[in-house]
Amino acid sequence: MSLLSKEAILAAQDLPSEDVEVPEWGGTVRVRGLDGKGRDEYFMSQAVIRGGQVVGQDTTNASAKLLARCIVGEDGEPLFGSEHIDLLGKKSAAALDRVFKVASRLSGLTDEETEALGKDSGPILNGASTLTSAEISAG
Repeated sequence: MSLLSKEAILAAQDLPSEDVEVPEWGGTVRVRGLDGKGRDEYFMSQAVIRGGQVVGQDTTNASAKLLARCIVGEDGEPLFGSEHIDLLGKKSAAALDRVFKVASRLSGLTDEETEALGKDSGPILNGASTLTSAEISAG
């Protein structure tokens, strides 16, 4: 086996996509996995930052945040922008879950990361003290 060159790595077409039937919406959507930058942006969209430090996770509309980045048109461009996340989050939970599972798998999100969405994140270390997510939310 030979080692890949920088050029070969950068030229690789490595973003998988999959068409997903969504009966609740009356058709099929194309879901594309996130690139590394998009995945980091998705994680940061959930970060609660205080004093320049990440102190927790806000999972509000986590499914819709991922799907807005992963549902693409025939041209491969996202169909939704950040301004559509709340509207997308109001769609059928069953439909969102079906598409979310595919988007998570194609984006390389682990089961542990996706299972943590929407759950109490438990204690979060903050310097010398430990805060629960409820305490963080209270400010």
